Amino acid sequence: MLYVIIGMGLLFIAIGFIITEENAKYLLSGYNTMSDAARQQFNLTAYLTFFRKFHLFLGTSLMLIGLPINYIISESAGGLLIGIYPLAAYIYFAIVSSRYSKGINTKTNKIVGIILAATLLFVIGLLGYGYQENKLIVNTKAIEITGFYGETIHPEEIESIKIVEKIPTIRYKSNGFAIGPIRKGYFKTKEGTSLKLILNADNKPYLLITKTDGKKIYFSAKKTSAIELLDKIKNTLPEVYHP
Repeated sequence: MLYVIIGMGLLFIAIGFIITEENAKYLLSGYNTMSDAARQQFNLTAYLTFFRKFHLFLGTSLMLIGLPINYIISESAGGLLIGIYPLAAYIYFAIVSSRYSKGINTKTNKIVGIILAATLLFVIGLLGYGYQENKLIVNTKAIEITGFYGETIHPEEIESIKIVEKIPTIRYKSNGFAIGPIRKGYFKTKEGTSLKLILNADNKPYLLITKTDGKKIYFSAKKTSAIELLDKIKNTLPEVYHP
């Protein structure tokens, strides 16, 4: 997360210097599709000054706020910041930037603002759902993993359940949610195999469920240890545990 925060911060700063008055008619979205008459009414010099200051502030503040949050609070909190803060900032940008076009793009800016606001709400909802803890519930009929990327696993689908101290080296996320130690969904290992992670926290050891089709699920709860979960499974579904 440290490198993501720094990388995003530097990217926003770089964006502030990419567009100039010379290349704006090619690179500046909205301006590059205006007619010559509309461009005459657009205060490009003032807009680019605002554009540059905005991105300098966004990139710098993201690093100044994000790095302490990442270190002092948690990587998860840092992930929340980079998911929400830039979107909120661009809503402000879309609203304020309309002053430089003398009303030409007012409607467009409103639409952009609405889209960004909707996106922000979606991201907040997605992050909130992703941060909710997945529970592992055991009954006499099945093991249920609730929440994001959860599933119900019946005894006949289970080949083995055991405790492991580490997970394979992950190369990338193929389909899932990952912020800091929270990882949920499908990931590819260094060797190219696919597995499912439901990690609510970086609590070791992990519970490894291997299904009869060869698919593997690694699980960790926020507070309940994998050993406690395995004991509960052995007591409730003794037929699925093979030491």
